[in-house]
Amino acid sequence: MSTVGHIKDLPQRRIGIVVDEKTGAIDLKYDVLKDKANVIADICKQARVSSEIFLAADPDREGEIIAWHIGQEIEKVFTDPARIHRITFNEITKSAIQEAIQHPASVDINKVGAQQARRVLDRWVGYEVSPILWRKISKGLSAGRVQSVALLLICDREAEVVAFKQEEYWSVHALFLATAKAEVLAELVKISGKNAVIDSKEQADKILVDIKKHQFTITKITEKKRLKNPAPPFMTSTLQQDAYNKLGFSVDKTMSVAQRLYEGIPLADKSGSEALITYMRTDSLRIADSALATVREFIGKEYGKEYLPKSAFMYGKKGAQDAHEAVRPIDVSITPAYVAKYASAEEAKLYGLIWKRFVACQMEPAEYHQRQVTIDGGVYQFRATGSTLIFDGFLKVYEIEDEDDEKSVKIPKDIKESDALGIKKLDSKQHFTQPPPRYTEASLVKELEKRGIGRPSTYNAIISTIQKRAYCTRENKRFVPTELGKKVSEMLAQNLPDIINVTFTAKMEEDLDKIAQGGANRDTVLNEFYAKFKKDLVAFGGNVTDKKAIETDLSCPTCQNILVIRFSRNGEFVGCSKFPECTFTSNFSRKESGEIVLEDKEQANLGSCPQCSKAMVKRMSKYGPFISCSGYPECKYIHQDKLKMPCPTCGGDLVKRRWKGGSFWGCSKYPGCKFAIFGQVEETPCPQCKSPYLLSLFDKKNETTKLSCANKECGYSVAKE
Repeated sequence: MSTVGHIKDLPQRRIGIVVDEKTGAIDLKYDVLKDKANVIADICKQARVSSEIFLAADPDREGEIIAWHIGQEIEKVFTDPARIHRITFNEITKSAIQEAIQHPASVDINKVGAQQARRVLDRWVGYEVSPILWRKISKGLSAGRVQSVALLLICDREAEVVAFKQEEYWSVHALFLATAKAEVLAELVKISGKNAVIDSKEQADKILVDIKKHQFTITKITEKKRLKNPAPPFMTSTLQQDAYNKLGFSVDKTMSVAQRLYEGIPLADKSGSEALITYMRTDSLRIADSALATVREFIGKEYGKEYLPKSAFMYGKKGAQDAHEAVRPIDVSITPAYVAKYASAEEAKLYGLIWKRFVACQMEPAEYHQRQVTIDGGVYQFRATGSTLIFDGFLKVYEIEDEDDEKSVKIPKDIKESDALGIKKLDSKQHFTQPPPRYTEASLVKELEKRGIGRPSTYNAIISTIQKRAYCTRENKRFVPTELGKKVSEMLAQNLPDIINVTFTAKMEEDLDKIAQGGANRDTVLNEFYAKFKKDLVAFGGNVTDKKAIETDLSCPTCQNILVIRFSRNGEFVGCSKFPECTFTSNFSRKESGEIVLEDKEQANLGSCPQCSKAMVKRMSKYGPFISCSGYPECKYIHQDKLKMPCPTCGGDLVKRRWKGGSFWGCSKYPGCKFAIFGQVEETPCPQCKSPYLLSLFDKKNETTKLSCANKECGYSVAKE
């Protein structure tokens, strides 16, 4: 039976944490989660008539506390607590579950304590800092021990981007011709023994003129073999990064699809599901001995003995909890091609990525033959590097990016040291330094993991929260902090510097690991944190003034006073500092340099209100942007998109309406007429039944779009081109 996730948590409307002032002992008050009372009742009903109980929640801290909570409830109705066991397994297979049942244990109270400590820390920061943000900035904001540090990283990177000053530089390239008519393309690397630094076109042109005065000779040719080792198997963070970079999957999508692969999907036998991968929330690179033996046998048979190392490769990661294996296929003989016959497209893609990475991690390195040619003439030294793949090794299964390959050029075989070279072509190329890149989902996870912030189970929640709170947006798949996000991050970093910083957060993750391992006491760690936190919190919260607005360097077009950035529940906007005397507001955007640009031009093109002739403006609601009359509240006109065809029921207009689940087309005469269309509409009559429209439907499994008749009795459907 399933608990369907957590069954208890700290209370919603009170903090639920009681600290004994004398002893420092911490007591937690739990409430049963909404809709979980029946789940608990059903499990306990079955427990009453069972002879033995096995608690088999996920093998991590969150799973441990779920097992602890449901175990407490079962103990109320079960006569013998000694027959309540805790079992864990990393793969949902018959053999793994049987093995776990044969080695039962008890709930690990240290792991429970670590989860409780994390929950208390998050509750303290969230419940006690968030209200201060409400008073100082805007209602509905939140702070989080880890999410605030992730936001800090994004804001710090944005500051680097804005402060970046682009610099020009030039490179010089020569196409040399040897006596054997072999050509060598090389780049200028040194001038008078120093690295070639060319700042301008004028300097580059002078160098080009001077180079032509000199004779050039090959002074050195070095040859060596270079090995490229396979990447280790996946852990959570690297799986999320590779799925993002190779498949375009968001972190949320990766974990959702991986969960399905872990729980199992129907393959050839439709009567049941088959689990395909091991547990996907792990920071370990360890591989079970049985899996190593199986994959080595598979490699030898499938690819040949030359691809099989003499012994298995062992991987490790400093600081890993190592409670679970790396993410790998349960049965390597179940190939991606076989899974693709039965799984959805996204399931097949992710399984293929995991399978290939695992098989490749136990294959021989790829081998390259590398040649480097040094060419000298006068004070100038050129260099060319060529690399040729002579054995593909693990690359036969899994490709990885290699900067050395991108820089490599073709080096002819029939050249030798002391060969005199002529210059066939000489040119220069302009370059500009680039700002540090903004974070993508993948690079943010990589940075968090590198700095020891968060854990495999939390990366997805961190990324989701900072976007849900409108602290950042994504432009070209990269995170850009909003003005609200910048203000929140700045305020937290200034007022809680000992807590909202990267070093502290990483140190706290280490302390949580120590609690889980029995090396630290839960209450001691929490009390040490709260002593410093309370002091900073009092100073932060006791300095409450009017809600903050960020001054800009722009003047109000209506009254010429300073414009400020304000925050509302629907987002940020620019308004006059003399509000309510002046009611000017505008949406805005920022250039790369940080300069604020008002969206007045966009608003001017929206036309006039058909009811009162005032200008139409773009506004924001909790359901998204909309266009309405600037004369609100006197004029309440709101523009609505509508279809060309009339309502099939009453002849009224079909207008687009919005709700929390998205949008739909509904009759304008609602509630008198309740006709509605949920989905994208193509106003093309059905060729079979002449229905006035078709529905455009996206098939997630095959990743294709089809047009279908809304009349179920018709059944017409065709692939959309």
